[in-house]
Amino acid sequence: MAEPIRVVHYLNQFFAGIGGEQEANRPPDVVDRAVGPGKALEAALGGRAVVVATLVAGDNYVAERLAEAVTEIVEHVASFRPDVVVAGPAFNAGRYGTACGAVCAAVQRNLGIPTVTAMAPENPGVDLYRSSVLIVPTGESAAGMREALPALARLALKLGAGEPIGSAEAEGYLARGMRKNEPAARTGAERAVAMLLAKVRGQPYRTELPLPEFDPVTPAPPLRDASKALFALVTEAGIVPQGNPDGIEARRATKWARYPIGNLDDLTAEAFTCVHGGFDNRFVHQDPDRILPLDAVRALEREGVIGRLHDWYYVTVGAGAPISRARTFGREIAQELVQAGVQAVIFSAT
Repeated sequence: MAEPIRVVHYLNQFFAGIGGEQEANRPPDVVDRAVGPGKALEAALGGRAVVVATLVAGDNYVAERLAEAVTEIVEHVASFRPDVVVAGPAFNAGRYGTACGAVCAAVQRNLGIPTVTAMAPENPGVDLYRSSVLIVPTGESAAGMREALPALARLALKLGAGEPIGSAEAEGYLARGMRKNEPAARTGAERAVAMLLAKVRGQPYRTELPLPEFDPVTPAPPLRDASKALFALVTEAGIVPQGNPDGIEARRATKWARYPIGNLDDLTAEAFTCVHGGFDNRFVHQDPDRILPLDAVRALEREGVIGRLHDWYYVTVGAGAPISRARTFGREIAQELVQAGVQAVIFSAT
């Protein structure tokens, strides 16, 4: 009888049953058995595989020192000599999803061990790692655990046994943007004509080359007279008063805020800072006007180029933000701006 496939499972502190945000700074640790959703994963593996260890790390610990934390985790993985590593599911938890993707990518790159993870399609970890890591799509929350684990188990068994992995459509993972040549019964020209005829006849057909979909953005009509318009400053660059009074996160922000600037002509380093975690923000710490140009806009206001600047600016952090959350922020901020009579926005981004 063949030896069971050896699986190492990666979880965050919450799904490992250790705690919530109060344990988010927990460094990587090892449990020599399946825990939390790992128990259901092991059951879904149907006796063909066993979870030999669970690696647990706090979301904040990994997010704040990604390279260091992933190196620690990879070292733990190597000590168990698994056939496959499974991470998550992370659902729509941004820090967790990014950690799952980073761990999987590093294990593949440094150890040559196959990996698979699972998360919601809008999790920021998908955009970061889908090209290199197999990611099973899930729902938004842990309510989708029952559907996610069997899909994870199927891929883990195939990967652990060294079996070839088929297309994303056949295997149930998110497409990685790869193309693979396969024999076809008809030439490309014949298939193209067949699709064209089906389209003309109103019949169903499926393209062989799906194009990316982007939200259409209709440009706003031009200002009739900028010299009489009320302008506002909005940024996703994380410019906040010193102390970050509303606790806007450096990555995957869960909130936005507004701050008064009605009596200010520029943003000083003594009064403002940058909490954005997606770029080297040292030059912004020296002069916050470099990314939220209050000084330049005040000059335009004095010269009569614009009518007036709104007394408040609006801010969040865009690094790793899920698209759905960014849309919500945009709608909420826009609603306030419209109510305030703002006619134009100067939007600064990193």
